[in-house]
Amino acid sequence: MELAPSILTADFTRLGEQVEAAFKAGIRWLHLDVMDGRFVPNISVGPLVAQALRPLADRYGAIIEAHLMIVEPERYLAEFAEAGCDRITVHQEVSPHLHRTVQEIKALGKLAGVAINPATPVGTLEAILPELDLILVMTVNPGFGGQSLIPACLEKVRALRTALDARGLSQVALQVDGGVNRQTIGACRDAGATVAVVGSAVYNPERPVAAAVAELRAALGDA
Repeated sequence: MELAPSILTADFTRLGEQVEAAFKAGIRWLHLDVMDGRFVPNISVGPLVAQALRPLADRYGAIIEAHLMIVEPERYLAEFAEAGCDRITVHQEVSPHLHRTVQEIKALGKLAGVAINPATPVGTLEAILPELDLILVMTVNPGFGGQSLIPACLEKVRALRTALDARGLSQVALQVDGGVNRQTIGACRDAGATVAVVGSAVYNPERPVAAAVAELRAALGDA
């Protein structure tokens, strides 16, 4: 299972240092939570942060994913692509022309993902599944880090795993985001997720980044 630390709970006075600590611990997927204060009740980072982290990611052969929790995401796709994001994920709830938006991401040479909130049925993605490189299932209501995982959301992960496998789309990354820690990550993996976004489980003042990553891998039974 791939671990994708979110920098939302990182110490921004030491952001480069903390991101590099994750890379040194073997992480190769960085998750940027982009919030606009409209779609979600918080404001976070923008393309400049992705641009600043791109050289560091290149040094370690890591990818950067922009998770756009914003209204009208299509207006900013080019900016995040130019900033160096490898994957761009938009929300189904704010993308009325979802197929067009996904195609625009791919036209920019990036991999396309779609996210759904806890109350959004998985059936809303049925028509778009073959076009996707990634599906993100929010396991908390988005907007803030440090929340507890909503167990019912794992049923949605199971349903999507079944749908992807039935269609021969096993290459599509199935990602969970929210409340993923050493107590819950195993259940996420068992439900069929292949990528876990981890925030406070990695960036936490109580333990070094490398130790936190090692704890998550131990919880998965990985060496």
